[in-house]
Amino acid sequence: MEKTWIDWIVELQSIAQIGLAYSKDVYDIERFERIREITAEMISKQSNLPLETVKNLFCNETGYQTPKMDTRAAVFQENKILLVKEHTTWSLPGGWIDINESVKSNTIKEVKEEAGLDVMPVKIIAIQDRNKHNKPQYVYGVCKVFVLCDIVSGAFKPNVETSESGFFALDDLPDLANAKNTIEQINMCFEAYYNNNWIVQFD
Repeated sequence: MEKTWIDWIVELQSIAQIGLAYSKDVYDIERFERIREITAEMISKQSNLPLETVKNLFCNETGYQTPKMDTRAAVFQENKILLVKEHTTWSLPGGWIDINESVKSNTIKEVKEEAGLDVMPVKIIAIQDRNKHNKPQYVYGVCKVFVLCDIVSGAFKPNVETSESGFFALDDLPDLANAKNTIEQINMCFEAYYNNNWIVQFD
């Protein structure tokens, strides 16, 4: 789908969700429900995904719509960066911030779960609008927070999320999961690691 169409669909879904959250009139609620359903039908038609799948991904939230939050940990050892393997591609340890977690606690949790390491977050590297940096574009907003961390202890153990972990030089990176992190984002983490006066970057 072209970016313009995605933007329109996202905006309509957001209007419908906000309308459902604040409307009291039964007829207005019915109209907003229909608008939301139409956005799901449009995405289903263009993506060939089942309508119910689209609804579960795109139309399952309530209240005022805001971006989701995702943390990615930049952990270094001997000038190499930690990556974990999920399926066939590699990424910085990380994931959605759970409802009861903060940026810091979620970063610690994700590294422990995916890489088996206990870390101490020390610096925010960047806060990015995912759709400006990663492909494919999502039909909802995502705020990606990159966090520089120090290793405290631990060792990798295979788990339900990742099958391998390793430390990689910038010129020897494996096949990246670009939906989660790009070569440009990994390079940014290296720059922040080497620069004691790094200034947080944000969109």
